[in-house]
Amino acid sequence: MKTVRRLLYRDMVMAVAFVALGFLGLFYFQAFTEEMERLRKGQALTQGALLAALELPNLFYEVFPIAVLIGTIFSLSRMAQSSEFTILRTGGLGPGRALKLLAAPALAFTALTFVAGDVLAPMAERWSETLRAQFSGGLVQRAGGAWMKDRLVDAQGQERLFTVHVRSASLEGRLEGIRIFHFSTDGRLRERWEAETGQVDGDGRWRLFAAQQMVWPESPSEGAWVKRGPTDAEWASHLNLGVVSAALLSAKTMSTLELFRYTRHLSEQAQSSQRYEIQFWRRAFYPLACLVMVALALPFAYLHARAGGVSAKVFGGIMLGISFVLLSNLSGHLGVLNNWTPWAVAAAPSLLYLGLSMAAFAWLVRYR
Repeated sequence: MKTVRRLLYRDMVMAVAFVALGFLGLFYFQAFTEEMERLRKGQALTQGALLAALELPNLFYEVFPIAVLIGTIFSLSRMAQSSEFTILRTGGLGPGRALKLLAAPALAFTALTFVAGDVLAPMAERWSETLRAQFSGGLVQRAGGAWMKDRLVDAQGQERLFTVHVRSASLEGRLEGIRIFHFSTDGRLRERWEAETGQVDGDGRWRLFAAQQMVWPESPSEGAWVKRGPTDAEWASHLNLGVVSAALLSAKTMSTLELFRYTRHLSEQAQSSQRYEIQFWRRAFYPLACLVMVALALPFAYLHARAGGVSAKVFGGIMLGISFVLLSNLSGHLGVLNNWTPWAVAAAPSLLYLGLSMAAFAWLVRYR
């Protein structure tokens, strides 16, 4: 059995690695070409090459399950065409043992996908955002900035509601274009802080530099609003650097744990978290797609050479992989639009394709 494992695993790993390297080379060239467009804005060639290279971990995370599918189909189809897999079946390799045999490399591919997507990709994306921010003045911006909410309880036990807008921020916590609105529980505007620059740390302490404060009275009979400042001020909140960065940056810069924390923060502040919850569950389930891809590839080993050559089977695998990615993206958008259960939206494509692969595998074992 060790000889069989060595033969099968070595062939599978080499085929998957070859396909993955091909995909990464193609996508790196595409990313580098896009970065070349920024050369007109003063970006150096080496900077473009580095930024394109920093996209590779996320690209690897996205395309690796497809590479696993194509590589495994290629390996198993080649063994079926040369009758090696048929010999293994006659030697005692039943359907159950075949599934167990392929489970080990599938789990290894799953672990590799998890590390790439949860450790390497967020790290590379943040480094990329830092470099882009340095090239554009040191700030991360999003069209329209970011709006956030916070709820605090003062010393008297009264709840205080805050709505915060930040135009741009650096990954080190430097802020620009800050506006903080304080509302009473009945929805009246009580205070407004406005500062052109500020700083936030990981504990949620905000420092506002040269801030203008406008205070409204509790009732109209107490007079008009009062303007104070400019002065430096501090504000303690739940909106730490991680929350501000998450609001301004793409979800690709967050790990699974950070996505979970951010969705909890949005839920606690009564904000819509559907999009981020779906992203969280997709990030949690996506590495398991490697198991589904290996299961999808296994039926190809039971097809005889007359059922099509290796190239035809590989083409079928490519179509299956593309359809899986399209269905995953489509289900995510439909889940946001229709407010479907996030974990079900994320798990549905994998469960569907796993069911199809097991049905095809059972039919081939029974009738072929």
